[in-house]
Amino acid sequence: MARDTTDQTPVTSVAELTAYLASGSKPKEKFRIGTEHEKFAFFKADNSPVPYFGDASIQALLNGMAERNGWEPIMDEGNVIGLAEPSGNGAISLEPGGQFELSGAPLENLHQTCKESNQHLAVLREIAEPLGIRFLGIGGSPKWSFAETPRMPKSRYAIMTRYMPKVGSKGLDMMYRTCTIQVNLDFSSEEDMRRKMQVSLKLQPLATALFASSPFTEGKPNGLLSWRGDIWRDTDNQRSGLLPTAFKPDFGFSDYMEWALDVPMYFVVRGGHYHDCTHVTFRQFMNGALKGEIAEWQPTMGDWTNHLSTLFPDVRLKRFLEMRGADGGPWRRICALPAFWVGLLYDDEALSAAEELTRDWGYEEVLALRDAVPAKALAAEFRSRSLFDVAREVLTISRNGLKRRNRLNGDGIDESQFLAPLDEVLAKKATLAEDMLSLYHGRWNESVEPVFADYQY
Repeated sequence: MARDTTDQTPVTSVAELTAYLASGSKPKEKFRIGTEHEKFAFFKADNSPVPYFGDASIQALLNGMAERNGWEPIMDEGNVIGLAEPSGNGAISLEPGGQFELSGAPLENLHQTCKESNQHLAVLREIAEPLGIRFLGIGGSPKWSFAETPRMPKSRYAIMTRYMPKVGSKGLDMMYRTCTIQVNLDFSSEEDMRRKMQVSLKLQPLATALFASSPFTEGKPNGLLSWRGDIWRDTDNQRSGLLPTAFKPDFGFSDYMEWALDVPMYFVVRGGHYHDCTHVTFRQFMNGALKGEIAEWQPTMGDWTNHLSTLFPDVRLKRFLEMRGADGGPWRRICALPAFWVGLLYDDEALSAAEELTRDWGYEEVLALRDAVPAKALAAEFRSRSLFDVAREVLTISRNGLKRRNRLNGDGIDESQFLAPLDEVLAKKATLAEDMLSLYHGRWNESVEPVFADYQY
């Protein structure tokens, strides 16, 4: 999320919280695609991480991008911690360890999405090159220890950093040492949200497997293919994971709202200052728990919006749906991840086919698959089938959905072209993580240093 909101509209009932989620419903012709991707900044001279402060720094990158793009700086206690496109279409934000994120504009098709990420990376290179900075597109920090990883001066991250070790063993790794590609997609009604939420939750472990690209930690193989996927198994299980309530046949906006109400908060923002609220749930906040602690203790819609942004289920509901299962990756994968989900969820026939395929998949067996995928990726088994076989079937559904959408570029080519990196994974029977491990044991001579050259943007 680029900017924590300060909408001062008072919240007087939980019905208003549900109505906020429902207000995301829109006609199909207004459906858009919002793609987010993160990357690790490093100095090309020695593959070391880029600090926030200094002449060659994250701060310098943000200031350079602001000058070049004309985007508005987002400030936090006097420090620039992001940039916002003036009309509200897109933003650049920082993850806790300096991971540089583009939150893309809501676009109509995948050709536009690919062009957007290409333009972003081209401008970023222009600013970064004189500073000796490059960017790495994979799912997990391959070299730097937690102690070596920079800290960004962002108030919400200071609160999260104190809180994470209390609720899981891997939350700080999630914050500081992982990168993802995500896509945000729309729904037309509560029923449409339910169908998309259920299909995408069930298939999120498959996305983790297909995009697995985090096999190294602190300079060595970590025994996993998606270290990032494993980290999410014990980050903060009150607010992350598979979301059992969403498997209910009648799951709706109010179910998500009720779940969110009982998740501990991170903060409220008052007068630009972040107050640590990790000791109360949003329900307790609604019931006056912060009275006497902060002057303006009554909940606002801004507080609710911010709280929703601190929940981390595999598919997150706001006024749209966020697909959160994939590792970060090279440029072509920034286009492949939204293509995978748009093909499945934005074509009626494809959504019905995906729904039929996953209809009787239960919570426990999907959870077991989610647990198996970080180590085995597509070699994991589901109902006595290799996940490779399931992937072929799902990719066919997605491809057919993209072809039926028939959104063509200037050369008359449809969006299914963007699935090519996933076709290659299935053809080779190897994920990007397995490709990297082969290189590590071969040409890279058991060193992770070449990953910075081979997988940089």
